[in-house]
Amino acid sequence: MGRVEGKVCLVTGGGSGLGRADCIRLAEEGASVVVTDVDVPGGEETVRLAGSNAIFMQQDVADEERWQGVIADTLSHFGKLNVLVNNAGIVIPGTVESVTTEHWRLHQQIHMDGAFFGLKYGIGAIKQNGEMGSIINMSSTTALQGYSPVFAYGAAKGALRTMTKHAAVHCLNSGYKIRVNSLHPGVIDTPMVRGMAAGTPIPASDVSAPPVNPVGLGEPMDVANTVLFLASDESKFINGVELPIDNTQTIQP
Repeated sequence: MGRVEGKVCLVTGGGSGLGRADCIRLAEEGASVVVTDVDVPGGEETVRLAGSNAIFMQQDVADEERWQGVIADTLSHFGKLNVLVNNAGIVIPGTVESVTTEHWRLHQQIHMDGAFFGLKYGIGAIKQNGEMGSIINMSSTTALQGYSPVFAYGAAKGALRTMTKHAAVHCLNSGYKIRVNSLHPGVIDTPMVRGMAAGTPIPASDVSAPPVNPVGLGEPMDVANTVLFLASDESKFINGVELPIDNTQTIQP
């Protein structure tokens, strides 16, 4: 207990899947948690599971003005922000030939714009308190290898991987006590992975890669435990890295 005691953590897409697991694990270790999601019932259920030190805020991460409101409300309620987990997203299956322009742009808006706004306003808030801060961007193994059925999703997650490195260097060169890292989960056992249907928008908090992995499925807490480590001061010298959570998936020949 207490690995992130006293820290205020904001997790986007916290209403289900990986985001929910992140919120619960951070709360278990003493953090105050802001759960955000477009899914109100899901977000409120996560708050119930995470405990009395968690609150819910409805948020569309592609809305810049709402980002400013969420950050302001977090500072008003808790007085500071230490950790941001950019987890929200969707995945709509489609190859480079079959993906629609609408779906391509939707992936950009939710993953890339959402993470950009989170980085921009999250850094601005975290640097104010002078404490150790951490931003964790939820990418995917699809950013590290080729998998044609999720072209738009993989492209957006690849951009998030690169954004992470630029932001990490910016914070370091600016003298901020803020680390920025990306996580790259493989196939994680969630209801949405098990029920994945072609052409159906799926919350990316529930699936980070296609359900084909010879070494089996990971569990949401495998990712949440890694989020906890990067959120804590235990990882104070880890900055700008891309960390697969995939049990060798990305290095299998």
